[in-house]
Amino acid sequence: MKCVICKKGETSDGTTTLTLEPDKTVLVRGVPARVCRNCGDAYVGETVRDQLLGIAEEAVRSGIQVDVRE
Repeated sequence: MKCVICKKGETSDGTTTLTLEPDKTVLVRGVPARVCRNCGDAYVGETVRDQLLGIAEEAVRSGIQVDVRE
């Protein structure tokens, strides 16, 4: 897949670190993604996105301010 940000690089399987905000800060490391070889922008699929949203919702419900997950 061609990167929609830099329009030059191709993406390949990799991992990224995502920060979910604004109410709480949840940092998730090792997220499976397609990563641009040129600019490093990362794209996650629908299944991963849904899992990330679940993690963020759980963090908000638990009342934490900052959470780091792998």
